[in-house]
Amino acid sequence: MTDQAVDPDGAELSAHPAATDRFLGRTRELKELRADIERAGLDTLSGRKAPRARVLLIAGRPGSGRTRLAEELVRLVADRYPDGVLRARLSEPGGTPVPVEQAARDLLAALGLPAPAGAAEEDLTAALRAALAGRRMLVLLDDAAGAEQVDALLPDAPDCLVVAVSQGPLTGIADVRPCTLGGLDTKSALELLTGFTGSVRITVDPRCAESLVEACQGHPAALVLAGGWLAARPQAAVSDLAKRLHTETDGGTDATPLSRVFRLVYEQLPGPAARTLRLLCLAPAGLADPHTASALAGCSVDAARTTLDDLVALGLLRAVASPLPQYEVPGCLHPLLRALAESQERPAELQLARARMLERTVRLLQACRAITETDSPQAREKLSGLPPALRFPNPRAAAEWLRIRRPALLASARLAVADGELDTLARRLMSQLVRALAAHVGTQAAAPDLYGVHGLVLDVAERRGLPREKAAALLNLGDLDAQTGRTREALARYRAALDAGREANDPYATGRAMESVGGAYQELGDHDRAADWFGRALADRLARGERPEAARLYGRIGTAHTYAGRYGEALRNWRAALAGYRRSGDVAASARALSEIARVQEYAGRPEESLRTCQEAVEWARRAEDVRLQAAVQLRLADTLDRLGDPAAARLHRAAAERMLGEKPSEDDARPEQAANACEIRTASSED
Repeated sequence: MTDQAVDPDGAELSAHPAATDRFLGRTRELKELRADIERAGLDTLSGRKAPRARVLLIAGRPGSGRTRLAEELVRLVADRYPDGVLRARLSEPGGTPVPVEQAARDLLAALGLPAPAGAAEEDLTAALRAALAGRRMLVLLDDAAGAEQVDALLPDAPDCLVVAVSQGPLTGIADVRPCTLGGLDTKSALELLTGFTGSVRITVDPRCAESLVEACQGHPAALVLAGGWLAARPQAAVSDLAKRLHTETDGGTDATPLSRVFRLVYEQLPGPAARTLRLLCLAPAGLADPHTASALAGCSVDAARTTLDDLVALGLLRAVASPLPQYEVPGCLHPLLRALAESQERPAELQLARARMLERTVRLLQACRAITETDSPQAREKLSGLPPALRFPNPRAAAEWLRIRRPALLASARLAVADGELDTLARRLMSQLVRALAAHVGTQAAAPDLYGVHGLVLDVAERRGLPREKAAALLNLGDLDAQTGRTREALARYRAALDAGREANDPYATGRAMESVGGAYQELGDHDRAADWFGRALADRLARGERPEAARLYGRIGTAHTYAGRYGEALRNWRAALAGYRRSGDVAASARALSEIARVQEYAGRPEESLRTCQEAVEWARRAEDVRLQAAVQLRLADTLDRLGDPAAARLHRAAAERMLGEKPSEDDARPEQAANACEIRTASSED
């Protein structure tokens, strides 16, 4: 046998640090992998420079220690890559491949680079390759489902090194020589068991200890479970476990060593613990916390946490290093748990467990959002109605929970939608997730996550024939597209939202969609169509008597006409907007409308009128007590005075604006009153 690593899939499955803290074996494999880094590739041998990064492949079954070996290799050679190490996991514990788009987004985030919401896979991978060009970095791609994933993420940088971990070969990627893992050598396997049992139980019966290693075929994950079983039974001899496993093997079963040890450990669990364990195959992204386990098993949160800790001690779960209690289901055990759940639970019971888990997640998200709205009586009432176990002590604790559980929450939404039978719960979950992210993270920072959630909402709405929700999802997706510069994609979304809004007979969605279509045309420079669509939205608002919204749309129409050079139409619409704002008592909006009217007057070649309108805008801005607005109007006045040939008065207004904005005046330290007087003097002289 060759020297082997000990940690299954890089997961420290045991609660016994002595068993997993130290890297054991793998001497020959590490030597070969390090030699492969220096090995001349096919391009070099043919005289061409390698166009892409060198790829090292570590292949093996889940639980064979492949990730642990990769991490050890990275540790040993990291100093040769001064630009750092990037890591991405390309499969979830249940085996579901992670989309390349998500992996590229995560890698860009690790580099501190923006990844626009909704960006296509090709754009994200191109951005990643551009970011790695010229760098000397080490990239670890763990648990790759296939060559396509790895190939899409390969840097076009020959000075980078990619270490890929996969179950099989990466066919299609040139010049990859796999390092294939088998079982542990006897010496390393015994050291692993010693970490669980102590040295005495191994040394008093070395032959039985070696027999146990043979029964496990040196499989690291199987040995971890065997060690956990022995650690939980200090009175049991190593020979007892070895005999049991050999008996199963002699019985002619074709089960793998891991499944045999797992079955033995599982069958000796108490009934509630066994049920909790098998239901954890439903945990989203393989990540569970006490609330998840409690909801799945239908027990208290405290009982669930105790069970989870017991399962960690047996090597059946891994405790994730986190400020909050969180556990991971090892990928190598996930298929075994799923098979148990499907054979021992009725389909209706599994669906009920999923429903309980989603309902618990919805209530936690409600509490997470409500804690930020303590000024609201309704929010306080909701919080008081929740059980103590579902409440957060303060907004900071809620934000921390949201940050830590974010991957599992997003996976919950994806799984709920994919299920297809729990759409009502899925819709509630996504609604609360969007609100919680907006409350704690902000819509801009959370835009990539929100884009994915809105896409899921759209899927459910289309599947269930819900035009109102379809319109809302399309509007939200269109807004995110527009924010990231994908205006044509946004326009298509808005038009589809308009159709859905009309189908639902939803006046809000219809009006909002028409206005958004106009905004998209405005961004594309088609000001005629923009004005037309804004006009349709305006007619809709007027028909419903929504005067403040109508005033705002008059302003948007005025802006479109201004860009098109139709200053007369622009002035008429801005004056209509001003009249609407004054009727509704919106002083600040009135000041902004006057400022825009002054701008159009100036464009139209009427500077004296523009000056008088600016002066009126200053007065309205003062009434609004909006310092930034006052400063903006003062700067507009200064520009107008410059064009009229009065630089001294212009300097006074700029100084006043700088004072309002907290900046040091560039020249004269003028007071706002002095600037106003200068404006009055200039207006009077012009009238003379």
